[in-house]
Amino acid sequence: MKIAKEFNWEMGHRLPFQKGKCRNLHGHSYKMRLELEGEIKDNGMVMDYYDVKKMLEPLIEKLDHSVMVYEGDKELIDALTSLGSRMNVVPFQTTAENICLFFLDKIKELNTDKTLTRARVWVFETENTYALEEIEMN
Repeated sequence: MKIAKEFNWEMGHRLPFQKGKCRNLHGHSYKMRLELEGEIKDNGMVMDYYDVKKMLEPLIEKLDHSVMVYEGDKELIDALTSLGSRMNVVPFQTTAENICLFFLDKIKELNTDKTLTRARVWVFETENTYALEEIEMN
Protein backbone atom coordinates (compact mmCIF):
# COMPACT_ATOMS: atom_id res chain seq x y z
CA MET A 1 0.00 0.00 0.00
CA LYS A 2 1.16 3.54 -0.73
CA ILE A 3 0.50 6.78 1.12
CA ALA A 4 1.53 10.30 0.11
CA LYS A 5 2.03 13.72 1.66
CA GLU A 6 3.20 17.08 0.33
CA PHE A 7 5.42 19.70 1.97
CA ASN A 8 6.09 23.31 0.89
CA TRP A 9 8.86 25.76 1.74
CA GLU A 10 10.58 28.87 0.40
CA MET A 11 14.32 28.61 -0.21
CA GLY A 12 17.11 30.32 -2.09
CA HIS A 13 20.06 28.77 -3.91
CA ARG A 14 22.34 29.26 -6.87
CA LEU A 15 24.14 27.03 -9.35
CA PRO A 16 27.51 28.74 -9.89
CA PHE A 17 28.53 26.27 -12.62
CA GLN A 18 25.41 26.99 -14.72
CA LYS A 19 25.70 29.30 -17.73
CA GLY A 20 22.12 30.63 -17.54
CA LYS A 21 20.06 32.62 -15.05
CA CYS A 22 20.36 30.00 -12.31
CA ARG A 23 23.98 31.05 -11.83
CA ASN A 24 22.50 33.99 -9.90
CA LEU A 25 21.26 33.76 -6.35
CA HIS A 26 17.49 33.20 -6.59
CA GLY A 27 14.69 31.42 -4.81
CA HIS A 28 11.83 29.01 -5.37
CA SER A 29 8.57 28.07 -3.72
CA TYR A 30 9.58 24.43 -3.39
CA LYS A 31 7.15 21.57 -3.08
CA MET A 32 8.07 18.03 -2.17
CA ARG A 33 5.65 15.20 -2.82
CA LEU A 34 6.51 12.15 -0.75
CA GLU A 35 5.12 8.69 -1.43
CA LEU A 36 5.79 5.91 1.08
CA GLU A 37 5.11 2.23 0.61
CA GLY A 38 4.73 -0.49 3.21
CA GLU A 39 2.44 -3.07 4.68
CA ILE A 40 -0.76 -1.98 6.39
CA LYS A 41 -0.32 -2.44 10.14
CA ASP A 42 -2.94 -3.69 12.61
CA ASN A 43 -4.14 -0.12 13.09
CA GLY A 44 -5.11 0.01 9.39
CA MET A 45 -2.31 2.41 8.40
CA VAL A 46 1.00 2.15 6.59
CA MET A 47 2.11 5.14 8.69
CA ASP A 48 0.09 7.81 10.45
CA TYR A 49 0.20 11.08 8.47
CA TYR A 50 0.89 12.84 11.76
CA ASP A 51 4.07 10.75 12.09
CA VAL A 52 5.08 11.49 8.49
CA LYS A 53 4.76 15.20 9.26
CA LYS A 54 6.59 14.83 12.57
CA MET A 55 9.40 12.98 10.77
CA LEU A 56 10.00 15.64 8.09
CA GLU A 57 8.68 18.92 9.50
CA PRO A 58 11.92 19.75 11.41
CA LEU A 59 13.93 19.41 8.21
CA ILE A 60 11.42 21.48 6.20
CA GLU A 61 11.45 24.14 8.92
CA LYS A 62 15.25 24.24 8.82
CA LEU A 63 15.19 24.82 5.04
CA ASP A 64 12.29 27.29 4.97
CA HIS A 65 13.35 30.89 4.29
CA SER A 66 17.02 29.94 4.13
CA VAL A 67 19.60 29.59 1.40
CA MET A 68 20.90 26.13 0.55
CA VAL A 69 24.58 26.51 -0.35
CA TYR A 70 27.09 24.05 -1.79
CA GLU A 71 30.05 23.81 0.62
CA GLY A 72 32.44 24.69 -2.23
CA ASP A 73 30.72 28.04 -2.86
CA LYS A 74 32.89 29.98 -0.40
CA GLU A 75 32.01 33.33 -1.96
CA LEU A 76 28.30 32.88 -1.21
CA ILE A 77 28.95 31.39 2.24
CA ASP A 78 31.07 34.43 3.14
CA ALA A 79 28.43 36.86 1.82
CA LEU A 80 25.57 35.16 3.67
CA THR A 81 27.65 34.96 6.86
CA SER A 82 28.42 38.69 6.71
CA LEU A 83 24.69 39.40 6.26
CA GLY A 84 23.69 37.08 9.11
CA SER A 85 21.41 35.16 6.74
CA ARG A 86 20.05 31.68 7.39
CA MET A 87 21.85 29.08 5.32
CA ASN A 88 22.22 25.33 5.07
CA VAL A 89 25.62 24.30 3.77
CA VAL A 90 25.49 20.95 1.96
CA PRO A 91 28.10 18.71 0.28
CA PHE A 92 26.41 18.83 -3.13
CA GLN A 93 25.39 21.28 -5.85
CA THR A 94 21.88 22.45 -4.98
CA THR A 95 20.07 21.08 -8.03
CA ALA A 96 16.53 19.70 -7.77
CA GLU A 97 18.01 16.25 -8.46
CA ASN A 98 20.43 16.46 -5.53
CA ILE A 99 17.80 17.93 -3.20
CA CYS A 100 15.58 14.97 -4.11
CA LEU A 101 18.39 12.53 -3.19
CA PHE A 102 19.03 14.52 0.01
CA PHE A 103 15.42 13.98 1.13
CA LEU A 104 15.51 10.27 0.25
CA ASP A 105 18.67 9.81 2.34
CA LYS A 106 16.99 11.54 5.30
CA ILE A 107 13.81 9.46 4.94
CA LYS A 108 15.81 6.24 4.79
CA GLU A 109 17.75 7.32 7.88
CA LEU A 110 14.51 8.11 9.75
CA ASN A 111 12.88 4.76 8.86
CA THR A 112 14.19 3.31 12.13
CA ASP A 113 11.45 0.73 12.61
CA LYS A 114 12.04 -0.56 9.04
CA THR A 115 8.30 -0.74 8.28
CA LEU A 116 8.55 1.31 5.09
CA THR A 117 9.69 -0.66 2.05
CA ARG A 118 9.96 2.00 -0.66
CA ALA A 119 9.99 5.78 -0.89
CA ARG A 120 9.47 8.05 -3.86
CA VAL A 121 10.16 11.79 -3.78
CA TRP A 122 9.33 14.56 -6.22
CA VAL A 123 11.03 17.94 -5.64
CA PHE A 124 9.30 20.74 -7.55
CA GLU A 125 11.19 24.00 -8.15
CA THR A 126 8.28 25.41 -10.12
CA GLU A 127 4.78 24.22 -10.91
CA ASN A 128 6.04 22.25 -13.91
CA THR A 129 9.76 21.62 -13.19
CA TYR A 130 10.76 18.79 -10.88
CA ALA A 131 13.09 15.90 -10.13
CA LEU A 132 11.83 12.44 -9.17
CA GLU A 133 13.59 9.45 -7.61
CA GLU A 134 12.62 6.37 -5.63
CA ILE A 135 14.55 3.94 -3.46
CA GLU A 136 14.11 0.63 -1.71
CA MET A 137 14.16 1.26 2.03
CA ASN A 138 15.53 -2.07 3.27
